[in-house]
Amino acid sequence: MSTLPVIAAVDGSDDSLRALDWALDAARRREAPLRVVHVRQYAMWTQPEVLAAGPPDPDVDPVLDQVRAYVAGRTTAEYVALEGAPSAVLPELGSAAQLLVLGSRGRGGFASLLLGSNGMAAARDAECPVVVVPRPEREVHDGAPAGPGPRVVVGLHVDGPDEATLDFAFTEAALRGARLQVVAAYPWPLQTWATPGELVPPVIDQDAVENETRVLAEGFLAPHRKRHPDVHAEPYVAPGDAAGHLVASSKDAELVVVCRHRRRLLAPARMMGSVTQAVLLHAASPIAVVPPTPGEE
Repeated sequence: MSTLPVIAAVDGSDDSLRALDWALDAARRREAPLRVVHVRQYAMWTQPEVLAAGPPDPDVDPVLDQVRAYVAGRTTAEYVALEGAPSAVLPELGSAAQLLVLGSRGRGGFASLLLGSNGMAAARDAECPVVVVPRPEREVHDGAPAGPGPRVVVGLHVDGPDEATLDFAFTEAALRGARLQVVAAYPWPLQTWATPGELVPPVIDQDAVENETRVLAEGFLAPHRKRHPDVHAEPYVAPGDAAGHLVASSKDAELVVVCRHRRRLLAPARMMGSVTQAVLLHAASPIAVVPPTPGEE
C-alpha cells in the first residue's frame, strides 16, 4: 500500500463531516494515514473590497477542534490548518496524497447548488483521485439490475479507455470485497445525413454494435482481471447516454468511478468532460474522479 495519506477536506459543515467519515473508512481499508485539512480563507484572498481584519491565529482553529471531538476514539489523524483560497489550495494537496475526499457542498455558496466550486476545482485539477461525497437526499431511478452485495461502478469508454481509471476501480472493488459493474454505453440510434433535413436510417445492425462494444470491453478488462482475480467484473453494455446510465447505476452503489477528461492539443486546459460533470452533479453515491494515466494528459 502507498504511504501517502488520504486527505479529508473539512470546513465544519455536515457535508464535510460525511466526507470525513468516508475518508476515515478509506484510510483504514488502504492502511494509509489520515490527514484532515481545513483551508481558512483569510480576507486577503477574497474580493478587493473586503477589509482584512488580520490573519487568523495559527494555533486557534474551531473547525479542527470540532473535528477532533467528532473523530475522538475512532482513529488517529494529522490535523492541518492552511490559509488561502480553498479552490486553489485543495487541488494542490493532491500532489502529496493518494486520495482527496470532500463533500459536495461547503458552508458557502447557494443552497441550491448541487456541487460547490471547491469540489469542482479539486476534481478538475488535483493530481490524485478525488472523491466527492454527495448529500444523502439525492435520488436516482431506473437503474440497471443489480444483484446483492456491495458494488462499485466504473464508466468505460471503449473508443478511448483509461487504464488508471480501470485500475483504480478494480483496486477499490478489491478493497471493499465488491462486484465491479462496468458501464459501457454506445450511441444509438446512429443517424446519417444525406441532404439537409433528410435522415437516412443506419445500415449498421444494433446487435452488431452492441456485440462489438462488449467484445472491446472484455478485451480492456482482461489484464485487470488477471491482476485482481478476486474481483468479479461484469460489463453492462447499453445504448444511449453514458452519463445517464452511470447516474442510474449509482443507486445503492458503494462508489462510481469516472475519468477526468484528457487534455487536447487545441484545448490544453484541464477539463472534466460532460459525462464526468453530469455524474458529479447527479449521482447518488460517492463519486471518484481519476486523473488520466500519466503521460496521456
